[in-house]
Amino acid sequence: MLSNPGDPSELSRIIKDRTLPADAVLIEADERERVALAQRFGVVSIEQLHSAVELSLCQKGVRAEGTLKARITQNCAVSGEPFTVSVEEPIALRFILEGTAALAPSEEDDIDFEITAEDCDEIEYAGDSFDLGEAVAQTLGLAIDPYAEGPEAEKTREKAGIVIEGEQQGPLADALAALKKG
Repeated sequence: MLSNPGDPSELSRIIKDRTLPADAVLIEADERERVALAQRFGVVSIEQLHSAVELSLCQKGVRAEGTLKARITQNCAVSGEPFTVSVEEPIALRFILEGTAALAPSEEDDIDFEITAEDCDEIEYAGDSFDLGEAVAQTLGLAIDPYAEGPEAEKTREKAGIVIEGEQQGPLADALAALKKG
């Protein structure tokens, strides 16, 4: 998810696959990293970015499990006013050596193919190391809601004459309400 392949990550933390740390890897983004990530993800600012990730060898590579915590300021999708959001996101990834990912069968294959949770969130890497920091950055990027509404959203709608009512009206809504009662 780097903007240009080959560019260094704003939050690079290189881990050697053969010498995994015994304790959790703690990643705390410094001010420079937070500013760069805020620009990358199109938010006003990232005031805090912290993660603790346990690494362990697994059959297909290195398993990374932990938690990401962040505090960001972003603009409300309705009012445009900045507001602060707390993010807490689980991290569950697997780093696999480039070229070892399971390949999907072609249309000509007569094989049932099912993707399980174990197959998801795999990140390929080349050589003998992977970038855990970039994976944490990508996790944050996916956790940011680009349509988040701040505390002034409702007032802004009212000023613009946009009213969103709690209950829908019309024949279909009446029919659905009758089904719920029965």
